[in-house]
Amino acid sequence: MGHSNAFHPTYDKEALEELQSNPARAIETIMETYGDEIKRLVFAYMKNSADTDDVTQEVFVTVYQKLNTFQGNSSLRSWIYSIAINKCKDYLRSWHARNKRLTEKLMITSPSMKNETYTPEELTLQKDHSSELFQTVMELPIKYREVIILFYFKELSTKEISDVLDMNEATVRTRLNRGRAKLQECLSSERGGANHG
Repeated sequence: MGHSNAFHPTYDKEALEELQSNPARAIETIMETYGDEIKRLVFAYMKNSADTDDVTQEVFVTVYQKLNTFQGNSSLRSWIYSIAINKCKDYLRSWHARNKRLTEKLMITSPSMKNETYTPEELTLQKDHSSELFQTVMELPIKYREVIILFYFKELSTKEISDVLDMNEATVRTRLNRGRAKLQECLSSERGGANHG
């Protein structure tokens, strides 16, 4: 069963050479295969479509530039996920991003910006994950949000997540357990079922 990707999970020398011999064609195929998936992953970090577009574009530029460094030790998908997640974290850490998000919040409250609060693309992404569960996941602190999204929504194994996030598997499991516990807390309190005190 599992995922049917256009690329093999791991590469033999021949397949790897073929992939790297024509980077322009390879990136086209990669974007067709993983474009939407990566965009949704980036959106889970960025939470808005403007930053999502910027970062997704950067991800594929980096994939194109670094294609010759891909060793074929992991699946191509895991390798691209690593690049995407690092880009997201770099972006979120940057002062520019924090400043831009503050400006956006201020602009959204002004009446002239009302129509641009959500772009059609952002609405599609939100509709795609419109469940109460996904909305609650999006409110979790990023260290729990990323493992929950990778494990449940992207269906990566804990081993793959540990490779992608460059952390040991025990930490991934701990964060998954804590993330699940936090999710249950949030969901039960949203339903009015939690006792505070």
